[in-house]
Amino acid sequence: MSRRLVSLTLDTLEDLPRSCRACVFWELDPVAADRACANGDPGLEKEAWVSQTLLEWGSCGKLVYVDGMPAGFVMFAPPAYVPRSMAFPTSPVSPDAVLLMTAHVVQPFADGGLGRMLVQGVARDLTKRGVKAIEAFGDAKFGEVDEAGRNEQGCLAPADFFTSIGFKTVRPHPRYPRLRLELRTALSWKSDVEYALEKLLGSMSPESLLRPVLPVRPATRTMQP
Repeated sequence: MSRRLVSLTLDTLEDLPRSCRACVFWELDPVAADRACANGDPGLEKEAWVSQTLLEWGSCGKLVYVDGMPAGFVMFAPPAYVPRSMAFPTSPVSPDAVLLMTAHVVQPFADGGLGRMLVQGVARDLTKRGVKAIEAFGDAKFGEVDEAGRNEQGCLAPADFFTSIGFKTVRPHPRYPRLRLELRTALSWKSDVEYALEKLLGSMSPESLLRPVLPVRPATRTMQP
């Protein structure tokens, strides 16, 4: 099973799930978003937002493909580019952080570590730009219907997801806590794996490490087409 992480572009935007492709929950303020959904073309509005953000700021999303199939995505941007970021009871986002707007993994690929892979890809990208932290608004009641009768589970990721990958709550709330991940923490995931590998190799004797590998008999080799 091959996994491939790519940046969001106007081309890969078309690989988002259909409901997410036409969602402007984050990209417009609440009034403009409702107006676009009722009378406009939210898909076009989203494309315009991605185009402007790419031009003015740079990469604002990641997609992961499993065996060539779109399996999940994240979107992120400075809060100044995200009108909805000021509409939460735990707003505003810290001035030194970029907002992780949403994270979604397609159900058949859930519980496979793709969410963590996506966030680590974002962390690697933002570290190169000098960003210190990622913040996100989590949904502590993910999947439940809100007071207005709407289910916005496709727009916010579960708060439990963020805490499971190292985010810490910086502004608690019964529904929409604001969470934060220091980028050095995100990047340490790889370091932890490398350390474990070094420890494993260090426990092996020099003889076992240098022992030559026996050649594979031609009759047992699998021929590639």
